[in-house]
Amino acid sequence: MTTYDDEPTPALGAVIEQERGSLPFALLHGEALVTCAAWALGESGVTPVDLGTEWAGLVDAGEPFVLHDSLCPMTPGWFITACLERAVATSAVIVGVRPVTDTVKGVVDGVVGETVDRDGLLTICSPVVLPAGVVEALDELPGLDFTELVAALAARFPVEYVEAPAQARRVGSLDDLAVLAALTRPS
Repeated sequence: MTTYDDEPTPALGAVIEQERGSLPFALLHGEALVTCAAWALGESGVTPVDLGTEWAGLVDAGEPFVLHDSLCPMTPGWFITACLERAVATSAVIVGVRPVTDTVKGVVDGVVGETVDRDGLLTICSPVVLPAGVVEALDELPGLDFTELVAALAARFPVEYVEAPAQARRVGSLDDLAVLAALTRPS
């Protein structure tokens, strides 16, 4: 929540590029994905910290912790801020998601089966916001893969999923990056 003097909600955050291969260093509009993600985190008013920061230091800060995936480089700062404010207001872990738009088929014994209903499916993107109480309850992050991280957090804490704007989509390949570049091409 924004304070009465329009100061941003105090929070710490990190851009996650570890365990993502070389893709975070691919260029989008002339900048590395990790750089674009860092700019978005900065625009949100979150104070960046190195992921190597001791967890006890994050606990001592008593602030929410925002994780922004470098593979979601164009997530707008305003969306990160909105997720942060929601985490503070609800004390729930807030996760940015996108609806699944591809056709998904089940596979049984190596045979392609029926189409899965997409209505119940989501793609995790950015950010993942841990309220201060969740930061305090953890000894460390349960992982850096956002799907596994959210599953581990959901097993212990309330989690809310918030639909992210289209430009917040996750890239997993250079082909995905070309789509994101077209979607976010500057005017």
